[in-house]
Amino acid sequence: YSSLNPQGTATLQTYIIDQEGHIEFPVLGTIKIGGLTRKEATTMLKERISEYVKDPIVNIRLTNFTVTVLGEVNNPGTYTVEEERISILEALGLAGDLTIHGIRENVFLIREQDGVKRFTKFDLTSINVVNQPNYYLEQNDVIYVEPNPARIRSASYNQNYVLIISAVGTLATIAAILVK
Repeated sequence: YSSLNPQGTATLQTYIIDQEGHIEFPVLGTIKIGGLTRKEATTMLKERISEYVKDPIVNIRLTNFTVTVLGEVNNPGTYTVEEERISILEALGLAGDLTIHGIRENVFLIREQDGVKRFTKFDLTSINVVNQPNYYLEQNDVIYVEPNPARIRSASYNQNYVLIISAVGTLATIAAILVK
């Protein structure tokens, strides 16, 4: 929703959708937009606002579009995206790309729809990855990059073993020199 400020320029109004899918809109009161597509919500708001404003312009955007990238990437985490359209490749780019331990053939998209988690496997080595139906992400999607077997094995033992073995070897060498 855009309104004019005292300087005569338009300002963007942000509305938070509560758990039940409602927003509090000035003059119109509580409006349920949860469960509507963006187009349906825009049409409904235009109809409701047109009772008070001639030819209203309504533009609905998500301001907190987030995706989470986990697993074998350089910077795992949750990312807020300015645009509402981001591909799986762009999201991996935000996370600093895959590490050398990531399996490029086993990248998973986890998406919750109607309370059910759905998994889609991507093979990033295939040119056809851009033609997959879930190539473009949706709000709150999670991407998981599977680690390769070497990384899994290395996670099963203490990463400090190499340092400990080296220290013990050095102490044994020093002891051998001092005993002579």
